Amino acid sequence: MSRRLWSDLTVTGVGLVVGLLWLQLAYVSDPGEDFAPLAVELTGAAAGAALVLWLRRSRPVVLAVLMVLAGMALPSLIGLTAVTLVGLASRRGWRWAVPVFLLHATLILLLFQHEREFWETVIVLLLLDLVLISTGLLLRSHRLLVRSLEERARQAEEGQRLRVEEARHLERERLAREMHDVLAHRISLLAVHAGALEVRRGASEEEARAAGVIRECAHDALEDLREVIGVLRTSPDADPDRPQPGLADLPALVEESRRAGARVDLDVGLADEDPGRAGRHAYRIVQEGLTNARKHAPGARVRVTVAGGPGDGLTVEVTNPSAVAGGLPGAGAGLIGLGERVGLVGGRIAHGWTESGEFRLRAWLPWRP
Repeated sequence: MSRRLWSDLTVTGVGLVVGLLWLQLAYVSDPGEDFAPLAVELTGAAAGAALVLWLRRSRPVVLAVLMVLAGMALPSLIGLTAVTLVGLASRRGWRWAVPVFLLHATLILLLFQHEREFWETVIVLLLLDLVLISTGLLLRSHRLLVRSLEERARQAEEGQRLRVEEARHLERERLAREMHDVLAHRISLLAVHAGALEVRRGASEEEARAAGVIRECAHDALEDLREVIGVLRTSPDADPDRPQPGLADLPALVEESRRAGARVDLDVGLADEDPGRAGRHAYRIVQEGLTNARKHAPGARVRVTVAGGPGDGLTVEVTNPSAVAGGLPGAGAGLIGLGERVGLVGGRIAHGWTESGEFRLRAWLPWRP
């Protein structure tokens, strides 16, 4: 049972009990008074309780008018009338509570004008109405205050979130500037020197080809760096995604490594269906595997296998012989980054030496078109 229904039942029950106690007091104190039959009083109380449960929240003005009119004839409704006046003031404010109060006051003056204790009765009933309406207005003020505080808290939280996002954006811009200052200059110099070696007099055809590969790689790296810097400088609210290579770009990646002197065998066996984001991650895994092979086992033959389908997932494997002399040192940061990338999409990755003395990088990615 919801909290709102419990509240309605409690309020209605209190009003009903007060009305029945008032009815009993009226019968006991003045048995000769011309009251309505007890069955009528009880039926009216039950009908009034049903109306309060039905209209208390949706039609408080209509309910208040009905209860005021009926309460003048049936003493058993006095408690429900009081509850209705409180609810009217708390939900509609003084603009509606005052007219209903004036209606009730007019009915009281007309009904009790021939009573012996006219002024005492009128003053007590009107003061009771004022207390009930004031209570409702106080509850309304408290409710509005709570809503205002909640709205302020929400705005403060939103402001804090915006400040955090702004700080992140500034940090991204700082990183972009650092990357541009540190890497762009050096990569540009590398491309310039490689171009000079390519056209140098006396250079052999093999040296010119190697210099051309270096120049093209430096140019591609510079373009990738510019794209990454552009993403870092993008507002956090904007979509940072940019066109990313996928499985269709694997042959070009392998061919680039071959032009640089690597010996790479590529074996791709995939279903016709697009694996979605898994293809982009597979490309990065192969790229990192080829980079590691060039660094630690230059000149060795590398095998790249990519296979899978919707039911089996996407499997990527890069294998190369053990390191040879002339390999470059590495910190393993690339493999750590791959592990984080694969873990975010729910995949698995493993790397290490096999019994045959080969280094194998193997990853499994979920197939999500």
